[in-house]
Amino acid sequence: MKVYFAPQSRAVRTVWLLEEIGLPYELEKFQLGQKEMRAPDYTTINPNGRVPTLVDGDVTISESTAIAQYLAAKHAPELAPGPEAGNFAEYLQWLHYAEGMIMPPINNYVVETVLLPPERRNDEIAMRALKLLNRTLAAVEHHMEGREFLAGDFTIADTITGHAVIMARRLGADFSNLPNLSAYADRLEARAALQAAETA
Repeated sequence: MKVYFAPQSRAVRTVWLLEEIGLPYELEKFQLGQKEMRAPDYTTINPNGRVPTLVDGDVTISESTAIAQYLAAKHAPELAPGPEAGNFAEYLQWLHYAEGMIMPPINNYVVETVLLPPERRNDEIAMRALKLLNRTLAAVEHHMEGREFLAGDFTIADTITGHAVIMARRLGADFSNLPNLSAYADRLEARAALQAAETA
């Protein structure tokens, strides 16, 4: 099993899950923005030139949430509640919350504060993105009252939306009034599997 990977990207989610499951994998490492990500050798594997991409035998799959669902279905069904589970709907909502709600403002904020050259950055757009990010996190804060993980026990939703929460905190989202989310992020960051993924 091979993972095309870059540090501080969504690819961390994939390696984190592989570490949680205990599956062996090989890393093909990039740095974000590296020109080799847009070269034909890689775009024949992932036409978008993005990470992560997982190659598992004859299967090639990208998109971190899809990869998580694939890995859980094949190797760790206990991390992905099925339709018969009482927490199925809750699990689905929080599995998809990251990409639907948290990551769009994160993406806009990173573009305006990191990726664009200083002369092209727009502080107004950056601050609007940060304000929206703080609003999306407030919903997770409310949900996490009295909970350790998003959907009862630890699931792949925690490797996706949990990772987005961690990235939001690192980017400077306001966690001063988010005690539940702060404790949740701390719990996730203490997991050995995530620590292994972040030092890969």
